[in-house]
Amino acid sequence: MKALSRGRVTLGFRTVCLLAFLGLPALCPVAAQTGQANTGGPHGLVRSATGAPLEGIMVQLISGKSSIRTTVYSDEDGHYEFPLLPDGSYTLRVARPLEFEPYVRSSLRIDGAMKLEDIVLQRRSESAFLAPAADILPQLTDSEWLWNLPGTAEEKQAVSYTCGSGCHTLQRIFRARYDERSWRLIVDRMVHYKTRLLQHRLTVPPGMGDGALQSEADFETIVEWLAKVRGPGAADPPFQVYRRPTGPATHVVVTEYELPTIDERPSYLAGDSDGNIWYAANRRPVIGKLDPKTGVVTEYQIPTEPGQVPGAQWIASRNTLIWYTDAWAENLYRFDPRSNTFHKMPGWGGVMSMSSDGFLWRAQEQMIQKIDPETGQSVAQFPMKITHTVPAVESDVSPDGRFFVGGVPYQKSFDGFLFLDTKTGEVREVRTPSGAAHPSSGSFDPDDNAWIGGKGGVLIGFNTRTQRVSEYVPPTPFVNIYDAAADRNGDIWMGLMHAGRVARFKPRTQQWIEYQMPEPYSLAWKVWIDNSTNPVTVWYGDYNGFIVRLQPRD
Repeated sequence: MKALSRGRVTLGFRTVCLLAFLGLPALCPVAAQTGQANTGGPHGLVRSATGAPLEGIMVQLISGKSSIRTTVYSDEDGHYEFPLLPDGSYTLRVARPLEFEPYVRSSLRIDGAMKLEDIVLQRRSESAFLAPAADILPQLTDSEWLWNLPGTAEEKQAVSYTCGSGCHTLQRIFRARYDERSWRLIVDRMVHYKTRLLQHRLTVPPGMGDGALQSEADFETIVEWLAKVRGPGAADPPFQVYRRPTGPATHVVVTEYELPTIDERPSYLAGDSDGNIWYAANRRPVIGKLDPKTGVVTEYQIPTEPGQVPGAQWIASRNTLIWYTDAWAENLYRFDPRSNTFHKMPGWGGVMSMSSDGFLWRAQEQMIQKIDPETGQSVAQFPMKITHTVPAVESDVSPDGRFFVGGVPYQKSFDGFLFLDTKTGEVREVRTPSGAAHPSSGSFDPDDNAWIGGKGGVLIGFNTRTQRVSEYVPPTPFVNIYDAAADRNGDIWMGLMHAGRVARFKPRTQQWIEYQMPEPYSLAWKVWIDNSTNPVTVWYGDYNGFIVRLQPRD
């Protein structure tokens, strides 16, 4: 099939900044910069007005020429250091100052490894609690909102899992005020209609199929709690925010690339052999390519299916070719950027995985299938001898191609995942210890252990040799973990959705490192790891319309 149009190239400028429209702090970014190194650029010191050094302050430079934000973190001595950035005019600011007064310096000339003036921050007050001022509320993460609002653990868990399963931030919910009747209408629409599109009422009962609501009792719990704490007369409490990053959590550089359109929803990424990052736009009929060296974004119009909502979902890259699936239609496509042509393979939609040998894998209903990426034909089938129907699940294949794992996040009757040994053909249902993990997407580490993100807020580990299942809980509460990705060293990376953080778990020591993101509304569904760099580089597509790179310094 011929391409519908040639790729469109953009530097990512937006004519309207959504954040300003919503009354949020001025985070409107700008476009592109180079700089692979983690150090060697502008540097300085952050201290309080009393002279004390401040650790964990997010210091950010925004280029006046491009649309990239670069953020570094002050250490225990208050020092910070950027990578070497292109010379030019920048805005220097502190991202999420929270307990401190805002700090912004515009039109700052950056020239090489220059030393910057000390950043001196003034505390808002001596209290450990922040007044709910208009400029404070947009800086809070969803998790901090849940932590501070009154309510029982049961009420907050129902909201965190059902309303916070990943598709949107909870900011609009917590900053709204409605009576019980109005909340009932809103929550009914959100939980009883088909996810994301909200066009058709669900026909499956709660706890079954592609929907987050686990029971009608949860529905009532959510409505009654929202009417109580976000009713017409509800007042915001004084807020106690989470502590700032310390120690290893400050050893990272975060780079944010804006995309051309606000509502891209680029939750799936893939890196190609040339160092480009590809993304699937869930809400638009395009796939896109980001060149991290220049910041240039190239978008390619994809074929659309008559009668179906346009958009792409899963995406993968091998050599110079790209594979992706429709978000709503059951089609798999192979795209060749060199000739700008698409090859359609009908009957394969949803989420897949690509093994090291280039074959595609997919699990749906009663079958796990291995698919030829050139023809779209199933070349191996593994029947699932299970007692219930399984929708298309997130999956991965071990590096040696022997094992397959797939999470089943929407089955109330079965909290667990599917595990296949391709050598023996055995397919197993593996249950979680807690029964409330809601396993979703995962991957294998170099030792063939499976790691799966639990939308119930836990990381799940499965030892393929001992068959032992373990659950690990991150330090930050009220989070959803959609995906877990292992790097070449065996560290596990995941987005802590609704906490504005990306976490790194070290299985050998069971150490958690949580990297705080500059934007509190950050939603990292899945991460893609570039194992060719040292240390590894971690990427994720933020559901709010930008692509993020994390470069840990150790």
